[in-house]
Amino acid sequence: MSGAALAWVACDPASLAVLELARKVADTPTTLLITGESGTGKDQLARLIHEMGPRRSAPYQKIDCASLPPELVESELFGHERGAFTGAVERKLGRLELAGKGTLVLDEVAALAPAIQSKLLRVLEERAFERLGGTETLRIEARLVALTNADLPKAVAAGRFREDLYFRLNVLSIVVPPLRERAADILPLASHLLGRLAPVHGRTGASLTPEAVRALETYSWPGNVRELKNVIERALVFAQGTSIGPEDFPESVRNSAAGAASYTAHLRSLEDLERETIVATLDATHYRIAKAAEILGISRKTLLDKRKKFGLQ
Repeated sequence: MSGAALAWVACDPASLAVLELARKVADTPTTLLITGESGTGKDQLARLIHEMGPRRSAPYQKIDCASLPPELVESELFGHERGAFTGAVERKLGRLELAGKGTLVLDEVAALAPAIQSKLLRVLEERAFERLGGTETLRIEARLVALTNADLPKAVAAGRFREDLYFRLNVLSIVVPPLRERAADILPLASHLLGRLAPVHGRTGASLTPEAVRALETYSWPGNVRELKNVIERALVFAQGTSIGPEDFPESVRNSAAGAASYTAHLRSLEDLERETIVATLDATHYRIAKAAEILGISRKTLLDKRKKFGLQ
């Protein structure tokens, strides 16, 4: 979930287990690795863990390792002294320093360049670092939390990620399951997002129709919670009035609901299937009751009772 204002909505057993684990690790200073698909809410969970723990009143710093060039990631992480490189006109404090006794989140840690991986390993081993261009050794007091949607063991095997760094990061770990594996969260999350976003778009009191609810429940959500948020926000923009129907959703969500409805329309009850089986067996045996009962695996009396029940006299 995006944004620190969002609570961790947990109704499904899978997400309740994540929440319980988050409570357990919140009080520890140990390095934490949070993994999961993109859009599952890893950054939100990291913020929640910070707020539940003893560091809640200390700084919360986050750096996106994937969106910045390697040289900027290094400067953002460690800081630099004046003159450390072209353009360094004054000293800059890095996130390791700015985080103080709080929490430093390394988002998409798998994207770090090999040189920075080596420096980060030293930080984790020695709890110390120097600013770029500096000689003063500074101590790190912040808790490090690493996030990634990458398969780190696979990255290690491919030589893209240091094995020793992986083991240093993976002291405590939490896997955030994709939304399709915590289906009981879909509607509570949709309601939560609707209540949060509706006032922003001047649609206070907006609600989902039963058809919209079915559409949300049948979609597989490859983009996870982030995609759900986008779908709800889009619906609020395009809906006529305060009633949101499937027609206000993207085509992918609408098609999923239509496919599910088509499939359901062709389903038959167990009673219908039983009747059809008995009719077919009686026809095949030319209504020889004993033989039909033997094939069906039921007694002659039971078959006679069912024949009467289904009006097959």
